[in-house]
Parts: sequence; structure tokens; C-alpha cells
Amino acid sequence: MEIETRLIKQATEVRQASLVRAAMRLAAQRSPADITTADLAHAVGISQGAVFRHFPSKQAIWLAGLDWATQTLLTRLQDAAARAGSEPSIDQSPLHALQAIFAAHVDFVTEHPGVPRVIFQELQHPQDTALKARVRDLMQQYRMLVMAQLQRAQTDHLLAPDTDLQAACVLFLGAVQGLVMQSMVAGQVHAMAEQASDVFAIYLRGIARSTPIHPESTI
Repeated sequence: MEIETRLIKQATEVRQASLVRAAMRLAAQRSPADITTADLAHAVGISQGAVFRHFPSKQAIWLAGLDWATQTLLTRLQDAAARAGSEPSIDQSPLHALQAIFAAHVDFVTEHPGVPRVIFQELQHPQDTALKARVRDLMQQYRMLVMAQLQRAQTDHLLAPDTDLQAACVLFLGAVQGLVMQSMVAGQVHAMAEQASDVFAIYLRGIARSTPIHPESTI
């Protein structure tokens, strides 16, 4: 009985993951608000009724999707920062870590354009929702990661004098979000990767005491 219960649980988790992936994939192609449970059922090859055996509502699927996006994105950003921080040029590691975080975020959105579509659509609603709470949690953890690198850079005297760290953090997030928004409006998500290096180089020139990372470097 215990083995059977475990197998059923594993099968449910696999099906739930399939539905979440399908939701994010479809969100990359059209408005999340227009995606129905019938669409999701068709995408994974199950009946519409079977969808509700794995999730109580469509919102629960979007919540699971944002949980997956939060965990996946933050793990990638943290790993990117850790790798950059272990490079030989230790005196510049916080700025290299910021560059790596920027690049990792662009890569994530290029691979999963449905994620920002879900977030942007949810933020249009004036009322507070569980989905908005998930987005706030993601942004808070993201800000903490960026702020940690900025504080390290300030301690190492790599930033321009009197740099406002809060403003620098807002500008960093805004630069990424601006790239994402413009690419979505233009319908050219992959164009972000081509512009990311130049955008980050301009950001770096604004906060750094000097510019240890060359603009032509690839991120």
C-alpha cells in the first residue's frame, strides 16, 4: 500500500509539472487570460476533467507556475553570481557577479517568455491577489541578491563616490525589465540577448568608479 501511494503521488507530481510547463509554453504564444483548462488538457493529452484532479483551479496552475519560475530563476541567478565571484579577478568580482546576474536573467526570459507575460498581466489587476504576492516575493529576493553585490562593490571601493545603492538596485532591475518589455512589444524576445551587453555597459558606466568590464565583452 505504501509503495502504491508513493507511485500515485509521483505520477501526480509528474502530471502537475506537465501542466505547469504547458501553461508557461502557451503563455509565450498568447494572453494567459485566454488560456483555458481545455487548452491545458489538450496540450498534455488528458481530459479537461483530469486537470482538476491535479489542480483545484486554473489560478492554482498559475501559482504553481510562478513558484517554479521563482525557484528556477533565483537558482540560476545565484549560481551565476557564485561562478563570477570565484573568478581570479577578485577585486572586480562583485561587478562581474552583477553582469552574470543580468545575463542569466536575460537568458531565462529568452528561454521562458511566458513567465513575464503571466507576471505583467497579473500586475494590471488593481486588487491584491495570491499571484501578486508571489511576484512580490520574487522581486524581494531578487533585490536582496542584487543589493548584496552592490554592497560588496561599495565595500571594495569599486563604485563611484556617493552612489545610492537603492537607486542603483532599482536601475538594475529596471534595465532588465525594460529589455523584456520592449522585446515583448516588438515580438522579438531573442533580440534581448543582442542588446544586453550594451545596456549593461551603460549601467556599469553610471555606477562604477572605473569600468573594469569592457563594453564589448559578451554576457
